[in-house]
Amino acid sequence: MKILITGGCGFIGSNVAERYFKKGAEIIVLDNLSRKCTDLNLSWLKTLGKLDFIKGDIRDFETVSAIFRKNPDIDVVFHLAAQVAVTTSVINPVEDFEINIHGTVNLLESMRRSNSKAILIYASTNKVYGDLTGIKLTEKKSSYEFTKLKKGVSEDCQLDFHSPYGCSKGSADQYVRDYSRIYGLRTVVFRQSCIYGCHQFGMEDQGWVAHFAIQTFFNRPLTIYGNGKQVRDILFAGDLVNAYEAAVKNIKKCSGKIYNIGGGYKNCVSLLEFISIIEKRMGKKISYKFAGERPGDQKIYISDNTLLKKELNWEPKTGKEKGLDLMLTWIEANSGLLKDL
Repeated sequence: MKILITGGCGFIGSNVAERYFKKGAEIIVLDNLSRKCTDLNLSWLKTLGKLDFIKGDIRDFETVSAIFRKNPDIDVVFHLAAQVAVTTSVINPVEDFEINIHGTVNLLESMRRSNSKAILIYASTNKVYGDLTGIKLTEKKSSYEFTKLKKGVSEDCQLDFHSPYGCSKGSADQYVRDYSRIYGLRTVVFRQSCIYGCHQFGMEDQGWVAHFAIQTFFNRPLTIYGNGKQVRDILFAGDLVNAYEAAVKNIKKCSGKIYNIGGGYKNCVSLLEFISIIEKRMGKKISYKFAGERPGDQKIYISDNTLLKKELNWEPKTGKEKGLDLMLTWIEANSGLLKDL
């Protein structure tokens, strides 16, 4: 098997590469190494096996299309290269557009023009549903709850792109779906909730679970944007990769489909609740302050994984306590790399 991972030196990309190295796959990684610490993941990936690394940008059509000309036998493409932060998109919406929309169309066109038969797995986001203001919430002491939505947000929820990031990722996931309908590409879109795990160099603008854990490990203060009652269903990266694999294996069933994916109700937690869990696990108090809400932030998001369970027999296997332990073990083992984040 030969696979291409765009953004393969990022957090999710490196986890995908590790999984497929273990399966004996030939791996091509396209990454411009623009995000901090991706060079560290690249160094680690090179220790796992023979890696065909291409330093390049998905905004460059020639770079992307050349990969398919040289590798007509690519079996699977994991499109993970992206501008990943809402805050960055607000500061520079044009760059966000160019990376997330133009870059995605470059990839789709490269596949179409080369008559590629590869499966395309695209990482979208729960942000395509906006701030969910139309869904009734109940505010509790340390968290928000859906008042009536007992399974979480399903794929039938109305799209409501909010923030430049939500607009760019949402537009791209519609392009990915439509290239399946119009041109016959075998594509699957995953609208991902809060993914966390090993090899995540979490920062304040993106990757809050890892960021909170890393800051706590080094006794650094945190800033909570909003009141801290915001809830997310956190999903361990290994479980996400399991879903990717299931989609690849069952592509005849899921080609052209879109799936919401997250930790579900069993793995939901508010920011304040997560701080309590971290404090107990690490045996230390966390210093934090509050700041204003970020634009487009959802007070609560929990994925309804029903469709994934029904069609791909997938569900999360790693509970948030076990996943946190695995991530903290990685943080402790790599503290030398993380101390300057």
